[in-house]
Amino acid sequence: MTNEDQFQVATYKKMPIAAERGEGVWIYTNDGERYLDLYGGHAVAGTGHCHPHVVNALREQAGELLFYSNLVYSSARARAAEKLVSIAPRNLTKAFFCNSGTEANENAMRMARMSTGREKVITFSGGFHGRTADAISATFLGKYREIGKPNVPGHLEAEFGNIDSVRELADDTVAAIMLEPIQSMAGVRMAQSDFYRALRTLCDERGIVLIYDEVQTGVGRTGEWFFAGSATGGGVVPDVVTLAKALGSGVPVAACLVTDAISSHIKESDLGTTFGGGMLAMAAVTATLEAIENDRMLANVKTVEAHLRQGLREVEQVVAVHGLGFLLGIEFNDKAAPVFQALLEQKIITGTSSNPKVLRLLPPLCLEKEHVDLFVDALTRICTC
Repeated sequence: MTNEDQFQVATYKKMPIAAERGEGVWIYTNDGERYLDLYGGHAVAGTGHCHPHVVNALREQAGELLFYSNLVYSSARARAAEKLVSIAPRNLTKAFFCNSGTEANENAMRMARMSTGREKVITFSGGFHGRTADAISATFLGKYREIGKPNVPGHLEAEFGNIDSVRELADDTVAAIMLEPIQSMAGVRMAQSDFYRALRTLCDERGIVLIYDEVQTGVGRTGEWFFAGSATGGGVVPDVVTLAKALGSGVPVAACLVTDAISSHIKESDLGTTFGGGMLAMAAVTATLEAIENDRMLANVKTVEAHLRQGLREVEQVVAVHGLGFLLGIEFNDKAAPVFQALLEQKIITGTSSNPKVLRLLPPLCLEKEHVDLFVDALTRICTC
């Protein structure tokens, strides 16, 4: 840990953990301690740490070809694209692969501008879309937009869940409305289903592209493959869905899923990425989706979420549980930071949020009831002290 602090630029405030090995929902340190991981490395470890199917696929691909750019065809890329489109809502027929969530959101906004000929983008209070120039300018959460100054012009802020605030801004200069359907960093905030339906209607009426940033909600985290098209979201299918985080089980990879109407406006050389669509990342995507299917993780998310919610009803100081599936925010009657720290001392990793009273859970989709019981027991002891 000392060497890392000495030679690496300081970015995140780190936990006092040196992670050396992972298996399922567990992280093992260099001194042999074991931590229950309910945060998944920022929601990345969707299939669990080192899922055997993913590891084997990566080993096999690494022995054949690590990388070649999009200038050539690739069977690995073809398989990943076909598999990803096959699980997407029916209208989303094309995939564009890149490297990170912020890059996916940047390209989604660019595609919206290309397809409409307009420039402005509406996003929402509490939303977080990444740290690159356009994405951080679309972020209206705490300090992040300030960090990105000078901001890219043309970004407008609406109130999450308030369709009237969107209507006031959505004129004929607006190319896109982009939102996290569940705002994770803001404290796991979700709107009513009527709001998502109203957004879809408004976009259709005014020729605006609707973008769902599903960097965290996608790839099974809510108990469905996507929030897009789900009953909870009113069945709404946007024009673009962006994905990253759990898409490669830890291998950096992201994607934009788009409709034919959007893709028809994209010409050769309009978009580009050196590493996006590389063979190793594509093998990770296919194997990740297969592992989720083979292990029936979507059903597991729903079953274990219900068990967790039931257990949390008995915990003192818990006043509400927000979110869906394995993107949950536990709201306390006081600050969550001491609870986070106490859980860490009990060797349980969770996450905080911009809401000081909300603790976030983003565990692997293979979390089981017995792991939940360990967490609830620890939380009960902490909250009754």
